[in-house]
Amino acid sequence: MKTDVPGMAVHEARMRLALRQAKRAAEAGEVPVGAVIYNGGELAGQAWNQTRTLKDPTAHAEIIALTQAAAAAGDWRLTDSILYVTKEPCPMCAGAIVLARIPLVVWGMTDPLRGGAVSRFQILQSAELNHRSAVLAGVLEDECAALIKDFFKKRRQENKNGEFLG
Repeated sequence: MKTDVPGMAVHEARMRLALRQAKRAAEAGEVPVGAVIYNGGELAGQAWNQTRTLKDPTAHAEIIALTQAAAAAGDWRLTDSILYVTKEPCPMCAGAIVLARIPLVVWGMTDPLRGGAVSRFQILQSAELNHRSAVLAGVLEDECAALIKDFFKKRRQENKNGEFLG
């Protein structure tokens, strides 16, 4: 099934939903990353990072949203889906995206140090894997980057003041 690619205004509106999820993560003391998945044009999954909350290293926003979307679709193959995430997926999440066969991944800020999609590792574009995802990077990049930067600035200040970082 071919995914219809929406225009930039739709991508931005959907990224704003991912940003709302990321803000929930920040409020919970989690690294503020949010993700939403649209399957067949309908919202099928939405989540924020919950690794500390759930004490689960795999509880990244993308993984939780993928699980929700697969349950909603009744299939692990999400071939008519678009994933929106506020930060470039890590290698673990990029691998899960490939396995789910997501045709398009849209993100806000690129992660040149740890990005698993295209910057540090090129998992989403690897010819050695059975699926490749198209990418659209930089959607609401400034807002996504500001949320992460503000979160870690606050964490560094808390650390300097001897406050508990979680």
